[in-house]
Amino acid sequence: MKPPALRPILLVEDSPVDAEMTLDALRQAHLANPVIHLEDGVDCLDWLYARGGFAGREEEEPVVMLLDIKMPRLNGLDVLTQMRADERFRHIPVVILSSSREESDLARSWDLGVNAYVIKPVDVQQFFLAVRTLGQFWAVLNQAPEPG
Repeated sequence: MKPPALRPILLVEDSPVDAEMTLDALRQAHLANPVIHLEDGVDCLDWLYARGGFAGREEEEPVVMLLDIKMPRLNGLDVLTQMRADERFRHIPVVILSSSREESDLARSWDLGVNAYVIKPVDVQQFFLAVRTLGQFWAVLNQAPEPG
């Protein structure tokens, strides 16, 4: 019998530099989970709902979503609002990775049920450590309950 496939980590980040740093940090964490990188909120929702360019994909939920706030087309808070309003996606752990230090972004994220909020530090080593720790926690140590 084939073991179940590892659920992916979903990275939703429009900045190529920030995305590459995050991907590098996840690689350094030696996680076996595949990482799916999307560049905006519209693509994120299309991926979650397996529609548009992602129609027909194998429907698997991410083990965790790393979500930027400030993105084109649809921002991260709007994505989070739609996810938390849908019973199918309400339980997916979401970690905001943002350079925003605006109190309103932080407060709204918590109100919407974000699981963690990490301000992207300027220091690359601190950023790597934060992302590696997050990846290990959500992908290895903390298993979200299966939707029932």
